[in-house]
Amino acid sequence: MLWLFRFFSVWPLAALHALGGALGWLVWALSPRYRAQFRAHVAQAGLPFQLARPAIAEAGRFVAELPKLWLRPQNQSCLGNVQIEGQAHAEQAFSHGKGVIFFGAHCGSFELGPQALAELYGPITAIYRPARQAWLASLEQMARNRPQLNVLPASLSSIRLMHKTLKANQAVALLPDQVPPEGLGVWAPFFGKPAYTMTLAARLALQSGAALLPVTCERRPSGQGYFLKIWPALADLQADGAADQPRAELLHAVTRINQALEALVLSQPGQYLWGYARYKTPRKDTV
Repeated sequence: MLWLFRFFSVWPLAALHALGGALGWLVWALSPRYRAQFRAHVAQAGLPFQLARPAIAEAGRFVAELPKLWLRPQNQSCLGNVQIEGQAHAEQAFSHGKGVIFFGAHCGSFELGPQALAELYGPITAIYRPARQAWLASLEQMARNRPQLNVLPASLSSIRLMHKTLKANQAVALLPDQVPPEGLGVWAPFFGKPAYTMTLAARLALQSGAALLPVTCERRPSGQGYFLKIWPALADLQADGAADQPRAELLHAVTRINQALEALVLSQPGQYLWGYARYKTPRKDTV
């Protein structure tokens, strides 16, 4: 399959996004289960379907752009076609000297976001769960690691490294809207419905004092590039009266992160992966 990735990696971005848009609609047409889940999640968010409809094509564009993003030469910058807004928020966060946790939702180009942030504020450490297919897991490991971006498989040693990274006033990157394995999350509201939510971002912030900065990386129309926006840091992460109740404090922090994720999704509903099984029961596994 690597040869196929290499083949598509040299295509112009506009062509990849055109192909991806068609792919997104093909999957929509062929999968009743996907359509039902997509519509249910849009309704749960309280949105008219028309606002989320562009996300059908965007899901395909996400897949189609991966070869270009993953196989970009290591010495080639990705910032040439990235418009950036909100850098003052990052600079202010780093000035406190306790590190920065960049986080986002499965919106837009969440693969490009960490690459761009690493060029701006690297080194950045991120973790991920390797694909089950051996060829894809190998490709992920090769493609995601960059000179200023250290991407590691999820493990206890990787989490310990994140703590060290924040202590050095560096940055980590996370996608907290993915369902973690059983025992690594808590049930917290997401668009008004309980969703099993990872606690890692909240724990890192509460234990280190690092700033939590929401980030979006939106695709611009017709393959014109991307728009990376760094949002203001989360406030009120610690609930009054919960300091002597660690579980209550953690749940409050996780809920605040989910609220921030909701705001990111609502800012670009046409680029969120609405078909993701956000409310599923977690699998039994360990980091």
